[in-house]
Amino acid sequence: MKFQEKIKDGILYLGIEGDLIGENSGPELMEKANDHVLNGITLCAIDISQVRYINSSGLGVFIALLTKFRNEGGEVVLINPSDKVKQTLLITKLTSIFTIVADETEAADNLKQAQA
Repeated sequence: MKFQEKIKDGILYLGIEGDLIGENSGPELMEKANDHVLNGITLCAIDISQVRYINSSGLGVFIALLTKFRNEGGEVVLINPSDKVKQTLLITKLTSIFTIVADETEAADNLKQAQA
């Protein structure tokens, strides 16, 4: 798994590529997120359009990120999951706790409304 990060208009955007198998890269992702939270960034959009596969550890990383940001009064949205990842989110009923959006524009709109 590889990921990129950028901050735009007070929102942390994470772009994840490859297989999200949490035990391998989850700690690094959590550390980066924690650094941003400590700097006052409490809104996060995670682009998972390039994630091919996600296992239970990867889902745990998403839940940990959501918890981290919500505990600071923020929110997390997932951007454009592949059909396979979306199916996993549906089966695990995580679609009831995560907002799924189509693109960065919708993510920004959704996050700004959530913070208002």
